[in-house]
Amino acid sequence: MEIQFKNYACACLDTCLWEVQNAEGTLEIRVPDGMPDIGRILASWGQPILRGKEWRSEQISFSGGMMVWVLYAPEDGSAPGCLEGWIPFQMRWDLPGNIRDGQIRIGLTTRFVDARSVSARKIMIRAGLAAMAEAWTPGEAQLYSPEEIPKGVELKRERYPMRLQKEAGEKTFLLAEELPLPGSAPQPEKILYCSLSPEVTDQKVMANKVVFRGNGNLHMLYTAEGGQIHSWDFPLAFSQLAELEESYSGDAQVSVILCATTLEPEIDDEGVLKLKCALVGQYLVDDIQTVEVVTDAYCPGRSMEMTIQELCLPVILDSSKESVFGEQSIPAGGNLAADVQLQADYPSVRSGEDGLQIEIPGSMQVLYYDRDGTLQSTTSRWEGKCSLRADGDSQVIARPLPTPEPQLMVGGERMDARWELPMEIVTTQRTHIPMVTGLELGEAKKPEPGRPSLILKRVGSDGLWEIAKHTGSTMEAIRKANNLRDEPEQGQMLLIPVGL
Repeated sequence: MEIQFKNYACACLDTCLWEVQNAEGTLEIRVPDGMPDIGRILASWGQPILRGKEWRSEQISFSGGMMVWVLYAPEDGSAPGCLEGWIPFQMRWDLPGNIRDGQIRIGLTTRFVDARSVSARKIMIRAGLAAMAEAWTPGEAQLYSPEEIPKGVELKRERYPMRLQKEAGEKTFLLAEELPLPGSAPQPEKILYCSLSPEVTDQKVMANKVVFRGNGNLHMLYTAEGGQIHSWDFPLAFSQLAELEESYSGDAQVSVILCATTLEPEIDDEGVLKLKCALVGQYLVDDIQTVEVVTDAYCPGRSMEMTIQELCLPVILDSSKESVFGEQSIPAGGNLAADVQLQADYPSVRSGEDGLQIEIPGSMQVLYYDRDGTLQSTTSRWEGKCSLRADGDSQVIARPLPTPEPQLMVGGERMDARWELPMEIVTTQRTHIPMVTGLELGEAKKPEPGRPSLILKRVGSDGLWEIAKHTGSTMEAIRKANNLRDEPEQGQMLLIPVGL
């Protein structure tokens, strides 16, 4: 006798790619007519821009680039000059097999920007960009459940609450702001460079909507009257809402990664600072879904054949935030810091004797005035580390979050910097569960002559299900005979009703 099973789908997103790729680009810039010759390079900066993403059957790609600025001290001793340019980037990632369609999320960070003078009228810029690519494909795991259960058939049903990736998408929005400086700040004459470090401060799922809020965190370096260089930070608050394809439970969570797609600062004719920029918020929604499957079965008094398949689901085990604290002592004597920029690569995760080791290399550039009032700069490399405990079968993904400006203490012959690098740590695992997908009842077993109707058994490591199956009883009968509500204690003596 065959017991019929019906099947239904458990939909989720399956990660088919998570990979960081580094690339370098170069640009040669000529000093425009009317600007003085180059004396020495002072500092250089970069702002990554995401222009487009594309999914092909065998690979995904992103296109964009980096806005770059170079500050130099002229040979004639006049006020510093600033040049700007654009370095295009395009990166590709191979997909595992021919996958027609899916969702992409790209994160970008500036690794470094170096500049050197080729001649008195020419500068060569070299920039490093790191891109984190995530790709998901829609998947469906097939679950099975028996339709009608004949009398005497015992089923072991297990319920597994699992956090699964459910939906990915993006929301593009604009920021168009006037940037007011306080009255105590020197009024700007020329923008030297600006960088945008967008940060999500609050993100949540509300039924069929994603809501996220944050700050644009615009950092700007400019010259004021007299040629003095100053920096200022603008928070640029935003609040956005995106419609989802489905409605989710109160346990749903969302992770949003922001990238700038355009950045246009300017000073108008009246001396007002203005900014126009576009951002894209790329979100991933996960939710808890309770999966119920039959993992074992038997029938006291009859033989039975089971068909078992393995249920495999990509499960999120944990999501947390960690911080790496760093400090650096820079051998440079100065009286005033004009600008501090901290750059961090994407973290790398390695297995070690004490668990997982997360390493974050990066660099710090300081633009400052020395004791003689001359503008100087210095750049130093650094590396941050932290350790985590994790199961050997799990995958740990570390995503960097926007970094607050380092605290810089200037004095003596050194400058001391301290900072905190926040990270989002996500641990995932492919969970494998045995699942009964078919049952066939055989002939009745011949009774054993002289077998008693009650057995006295001491509990070992087996639970009620294993005891009932091995003895030919049922969990309900054992509970009733021993007045049990939960699993028996190890070493406890039980009365086992058999021959039911």
